[in-house]
Amino acid sequence: MTEPLDEARLHAFVGKMLGDLGGALSVPTVRIGIRLGLFDALAQAPASAEELAGRAGGLHERYVREWAMAQAANGYLAYDPASGRFSLSPEQAMVFVHRDSPVYLAGAFELAAAMIEAEPKVEACFRTGEGVRWGDHAGCLFCATGAFFRPGYVNNIVQNWIPALQGVEQRLRAGARLRTWAAAWDSPRC
Repeated sequence: MTEPLDEARLHAFVGKMLGDLGGALSVPTVRIGIRLGLFDALAQAPASAEELAGRAGGLHERYVREWAMAQAANGYLAYDPASGRFSLSPEQAMVFVHRDSPVYLAGAFELAAAMIEAEPKVEACFRTGEGVRWGDHAGCLFCATGAFFRPGYVNNIVQNWIPALQGVEQRLRAGARLRTWAAAWDSPRC
């Protein structure tokens, strides 16, 4: 006996799926905005698409306008139709601009892209029973992983984790060395 269709549950599930797909579809445009410096340029001050295109290094206004409208539709930045200007709230800037923010998420978008790129290799594992070695993953999964975890390390290693390790803080203050992980992740390898 099959369970009867519950219209409310169906609509809720479709709504969830559409939200998930909307998030997935935003990955390329967010990555473009980060790489081209559009979020950084917008964090300076509200701007029209034309001003933003110039501020970001002379990009084409039409593409910047389309990008900014898509980001506004996603809620990733704000748009004022009266002035035709886009802006970033302090909260949006914490996610897209401030690299040392505990909620900087650029790395998450890079991870998503690397996972999508690796899909054929993972699919093949279902047929062969083999795995995908870390070194055989797609794109720059290593840099994406580092970028994703960097905010947590920058905001916790010295502030919380080292003090929680008995005697480590004292040894470091006495001259023991600690490698700066954030500096390793900031190197342009990818």
